[in-house]
Amino acid sequence: MEVKLACMVCSVKVRLKAGCSSVVRSAVGRLVQLVNRGRCTKVHRNFNLEKLRNGYLFTEIARRELQHLEKYPNAKVISLGIGDTTQPIPDNISMSMANYARALATAEGYRGYGAEQGNKELRKAIAETHYKDVLVKESEVFVSDGSQCDIARLLLVLGSNVTVAAQDPSFPAYIDSSVIVGQAGDLEDEVGKYCNIEYLECGPGNNFFPDLKGTSRTDIIFFCSPNNPTGHAATQNQLEQLVEFARNNGSIIIFDSAYAAYVTDGCPRSIYEIPGAREVAIEISSFSKFSGFTGVRLGWTVVPEELLFSSGFPVINDFNRIICTCFNGASNIAQAGGLACLSSEGLEAVHSVVDYYKENTKILIDTLASLGIKVYGGINAPYVWAHFPGRKSWDVFAEILEKTHITTVPGSGFGPGGEEYIRISGFGHRESILEASRRLEALF
Repeated sequence: MEVKLACMVCSVKVRLKAGCSSVVRSAVGRLVQLVNRGRCTKVHRNFNLEKLRNGYLFTEIARRELQHLEKYPNAKVISLGIGDTTQPIPDNISMSMANYARALATAEGYRGYGAEQGNKELRKAIAETHYKDVLVKESEVFVSDGSQCDIARLLLVLGSNVTVAAQDPSFPAYIDSSVIVGQAGDLEDEVGKYCNIEYLECGPGNNFFPDLKGTSRTDIIFFCSPNNPTGHAATQNQLEQLVEFARNNGSIIIFDSAYAAYVTDGCPRSIYEIPGAREVAIEISSFSKFSGFTGVRLGWTVVPEELLFSSGFPVINDFNRIICTCFNGASNIAQAGGLACLSSEGLEAVHSVVDYYKENTKILIDTLASLGIKVYGGINAPYVWAHFPGRKSWDVFAEILEKTHITTVPGSGFGPGGEEYIRISGFGHRESILEASRRLEALF
C-alpha cells in the first residue's frame, strides 16, 4: 500500500511506502505544508493531533474493507471486525422511541431541551437497575450520547497535566483521547508506545491483569472489564487489587463497563462492587452493546460524591460543569428508548439478544479451537481473541480478508500488546457466523 500526499499548488504527488516511519511521514507532510502555505490561514494546528498514529483504528478497518470490495465487487464480505450490533432493537423499545417522536407533533407531547445530566426518571432507573446492590445515587448518574464521548469529556475535566495508564491491549479511544488533550507525550516508533503513558500489560502470561507491584504511579488508570479486545472479565480479587493500588497512590480509575451485561460467571459487573471504589473510581457505560443502541447513541457515567481532587474539591462538580458547558443532553427520543430497555419487559428482551450474540461467539470459539488456534475471551464478552504466534496481526488480518472475505481487527491496533492476535466479533446474523466458520475452516 502507498500513501499519497498532494501539493495543492503544483499538483505534485509524493508517494510514501506504508512501512515508512512516522518521522519520515511527518517530515514529508511538513514539506508539502510549506508549499501549500500560500493558501493557509495563520492559525496553528493543534500539535497534539500531529502525534496521532495514522487514522483511527476502526475507520482504517472500514477503509480497507471498502478497498477490498472495489477489488472484489461480487464478494460477500462478512464483517466480524468493527463491533457493531446486528439484531433488531426489541419491538417494545423501538415503539417507546416511536411513540415519543410522534408525541412531539402534538401540543401535549412536545418537549424541548431536557436536563443536561439526563432525564431524572432514566437516571433513577439506571441507578436502581445496574447499581441496586452498590447504592449509587441517581444524582451521581449522568446520561450521555455514549461512553466514548464521555471519555473525552472526562479528560477535559482532568486536563493535560495528569499522567495516564491504560491496559495493553485496550480500546484505542483511551490512548488517542489522551494524545489529543496533551497527556501522552511523543510516540516512540520502535516500541509503538507514547512516552508519557504507562502501558499495563494484560496477556495470557499474567491472566490478563497487570503486575501492579511493578507499575509506576499515575493520576488516571483506564481499565475496561470485560476487556475490549481480549474479552477477559477481571475477577473480584483482581479488581480489589486495582482499587487498593489506586487508593494507595491517590489515583482515579476510569472504569469502562460497556460489556457488563455479558458477564455470566460471577465476575463483578461494576467497579463499585469493590469496597472503597467510590473514593477512587468513575464508571462509564453504554446502551450500545446490550440494547443494540450503536446507532441510537446512549450511555452514562457515574461520578460518586466521595471522589475528590487533591484539594478536596468534588470531581462530580467539575464534571457537571463540563456537561452543562459542552453538552446539551442526550436525545429525548433515545432516552425514552433507554427507559424502555430498563423495564422488566425490556430487560428480558435485551438479555435474549445478548444470549444470541454469546451463542455466536461460542460457535466461533469452537471453530477456531477445532483448527488448533488458541483463543481467549468469548465467555464474558462478544469477542474472540485469537493468537497467531510469530505473525504480524495486520498480516493475519490481510490474509483472512483476501482469502475468505471476512473482516476482523488486527490486535496491534489495540496497542503493542495485541501483536500476533486478531479480534473476531460475535456481533452478526447467525447465518453469517456459520458461513464465516465454514470459510475459516477452509482456510486454516
